[in-house]
Amino acid sequence: MRYNVLACDYDGTLARHGQVDEETIEALERLSRAGVKLLLVTGRELDDLLSVFPHPALFDLVVAENGGLLYDPRQRTCDVLAAPPPAELADRLRAEGVEPLGVGQVLVATREPYDVQVLAAIRDLGLELQVIYNKGAVMVLPPGVNKASGLAAALDRLSLSPHSVVAVGDGENDHAFLTAAELGAAVANALPALKDACDLCLAREAGSGVAELAGMLLGGELDAVEVPRHGVLLGHADGQDVRLPPYGAGLLVAGPSGSGKSTVTTALLERLVGDGYQCVIVDPEGDYAEYPGVTVLGDPDRVPGVDEVLRVLEQPGHSVVVNLIGQQLRDRPEYFAELLPRLTGLRATLGHPHWLIIDEAHHLMPAEVRQVPVHEAGDVGSLLMITVHPEAMSPSALRLVNSTIAVGKEPEATLAAFAGALGQEPPELLTSQDGDIALWHTDDDTARQLCLAPARVQRTRHRRKYAAGTMAKDKSFYFTGPEERLRLRARNLHTFVELAEGVDDDTWLHHLRQGDYSGWIRDKLGDAELAGEVEAVEREDGLSPEESRRRLADLIGERYTLPAEPTDHDPDHKDR
Repeated sequence: MRYNVLACDYDGTLARHGQVDEETIEALERLSRAGVKLLLVTGRELDDLLSVFPHPALFDLVVAENGGLLYDPRQRTCDVLAAPPPAELADRLRAEGVEPLGVGQVLVATREPYDVQVLAAIRDLGLELQVIYNKGAVMVLPPGVNKASGLAAALDRLSLSPHSVVAVGDGENDHAFLTAAELGAAVANALPALKDACDLCLAREAGSGVAELAGMLLGGELDAVEVPRHGVLLGHADGQDVRLPPYGAGLLVAGPSGSGKSTVTTALLERLVGDGYQCVIVDPEGDYAEYPGVTVLGDPDRVPGVDEVLRVLEQPGHSVVVNLIGQQLRDRPEYFAELLPRLTGLRATLGHPHWLIIDEAHHLMPAEVRQVPVHEAGDVGSLLMITVHPEAMSPSALRLVNSTIAVGKEPEATLAAFAGALGQEPPELLTSQDGDIALWHTDDDTARQLCLAPARVQRTRHRRKYAAGTMAKDKSFYFTGPEERLRLRARNLHTFVELAEGVDDDTWLHHLRQGDYSGWIRDKLGDAELAGEVEAVEREDGLSPEESRRRLADLIGERYTLPAEPTDHDPDHKDR
């Protein structure tokens, strides 16, 4: 289910002439039994609301006074969300015969045409207050207080996200909170301006419209309603934006090592986190260990517990990197198999996380895994999997994919590998001169190239993994020597520097003269700049084995933070 919160206005939406009919009450009860959280968001003063509505306990929280008050009907507690206007404002309006005049804990309210006196009083008293209109009602509130701010306070109290909310209203003062929700709906009797601005117009009026919306929510129809304002920008093609849906996306990013998968992922992740979607990045090799604005759990010496991950994710404002660099490669699928159903359970309860991003997906869900405990991408919100080898992934995981992004110089080969793993024919690729990635929606016969919209801030990936992590066998460097008698595996740059100190000169020079070091750094680490610097050392004549070792170690140390252990190339190192 995409949405697990329904936020409703009262007058003209839930209620007609102040009363809520039995059909609407029953619809709300069905939603509550299904685990949907219910919020009432009204401009009424609380006492006034309670005098006309006998069922406040249907709602988990009530936002009253147009965002100024938060009431828990089950605990019967009330919190003021802003400072009230000074008493002299109400005193002046009474003296001028303004009637009706409601004075709440935060709100002062009357009706037109007394807005003339209200505005004059605010001006003459030098007050910093705002006036909000709603179908003839005139409400005075502190600046920044509205139904959207009240909704945000209610969601924060319940550890819920606005990206899980459907809001429904009918009047001018509902614009703010309908826009703040993931989907804003208007009942049939709503003002034309609100209908024009909302995401969904209902066929029925007032409470019957709310019952209609409840049925769509429970039946899953709302999940399929497109909300273009929330589309996730991927790139551009033929002068048009290309966007991905924020919910239900089963996305695979595939291509050779160093081809740009991280560039695509970084761009999408930056936009998702920036828009407030909660993301979980499962990071087997430490590639996201320093990603800004995201909580990183785990390091080379510690694997985060699943319970620890879930505790952080209970707060929707916290996206999380689950760093598994400290775990053996063979143990990662088992860890992921434990984590995944816990994430789906959390989403079923709280409506978040919104995106699950799985790097090196072929390591976590290899082909040998017969069943992945997710039936569709929507079970985790949306799913993004990154891999070099789609054909090496579990067929059960591949069936979750509904769109593929191929990167690199040969996108046709990448798409063909994915299609072959599914037993499908590869799509025809529609090329573009400016295209740098290819997008294929798997229910189409064609894929098209487009130009990626890059991230605003480029992030340096792989630094910690390449420096001190455990790289896969096919990415490690092997010292074999001229006669291939050795097979010393460097699992990372730290190990490479250590082994370089210990191998004999013939082995060292054999690889140096063949350009093996620069080739490994360029092809496996994807660091063309460092590879070029190393290649210059490889081509320099007359260097002794000791000098070339030192030069390479210095070049690596300048770009990558290696563990703080002394080496023979460290001038401060002393034998002990």
